[in-house]
Amino acid sequence: MNLGSPDSTEVKDVKRYLDEFLMDKRVIDKPWLLRFLLIKGIIVPFRAPKSAEAYRAIWWEEGSPLIVLSKQLQEAVQEKTELPIELSMRYGNPTPEAAYNALLKRMPDVEEVILVPLYPHYAMSSFETAVEHMKDAHKRNNYPFTLKVVPPFYKHPSYINALAESMRPYLQADFDQLLFSYHGIPERHVLKSDPTGRHCMQVENCCFKSSPSHPTCYRHQVTITSELVAKKLGLKKDQWQQSYQSRLGRDPWLLPNTQVRLPQLPGENVKKLVVVCPSFVSDCLETLEEIEMRGKETFIENGGETYTYIPCMNTSALWVDTLLQLIRETSEQPEPAAS
Repeated sequence: MNLGSPDSTEVKDVKRYLDEFLMDKRVIDKPWLLRFLLIKGIIVPFRAPKSAEAYRAIWWEEGSPLIVLSKQLQEAVQEKTELPIELSMRYGNPTPEAAYNALLKRMPDVEEVILVPLYPHYAMSSFETAVEHMKDAHKRNNYPFTLKVVPPFYKHPSYINALAESMRPYLQADFDQLLFSYHGIPERHVLKSDPTGRHCMQVENCCFKSSPSHPTCYRHQVTITSELVAKKLGLKKDQWQQSYQSRLGRDPWLLPNTQVRLPQLPGENVKKLVVVCPSFVSDCLETLEEIEMRGKETFIENGGETYTYIPCMNTSALWVDTLLQLIRETSEQPEPAAS
């Protein structure tokens, strides 16, 4: 299961997609009426035409890059297993019902379905909403099978290895800094996801101090991914840094912000920059348009010399093997991860 994409670059399709996405209570966690007025009255009418233009800049002949790459990943995994593999999106098409029904058509006596959210890190606006959306569809339609969920795999050795090896070829040339740019989330989402209510962003060096909050802490998980990948690649601490992109609204979001850092870096003697976006496993609008295109333009305009974007893992062989391993490990768990 991946995020999803508009059906086309037409403004009406982008509007429909943004409506579904931004009205999600786990994305913009405001009271329903306020969310409705904000989304329907202000954000979508102004954002849709600009988003449609951005989608047109990265749209492939076959369609949305995220959808095309997700289907290619589905096919690559399918080639290595006899289990039926289907694809769903959190927003747009294909829907959870379409995926569940396709599985039942291929295997009418299926007893257990394993959901693989294509999000390495836990966040209420990504992993959590995807899982709950699939659970709701499962319950609403009274499907006869049980549902298990692959948990966030941000530090799984196979994932770390696949990510590091996908990056390694791009780090052979001389560079000044590697930037890990993760999708940003509001600070309040981190606080809401802390079951202790007193650890995340309240304890010094909270990401590195053991806590029951870590299984649901996005900030902790992306930080650990960066640390493990940098170690796997043999990078020194001064060779890389971390930031957060795609900010929406004026509320405090996780810092530092990628769009703020990119124009600053050349003035800090970072002239040759390499950027990777590990919170995404498939290239999409946020990686191709926001980072590869606009990010490069910003960096170069402010004195940068070379800017290299590292593509997502997409359909790399090691990533496909990682998914198969995660599916196998989850299937061997005695109790369902979801009910």
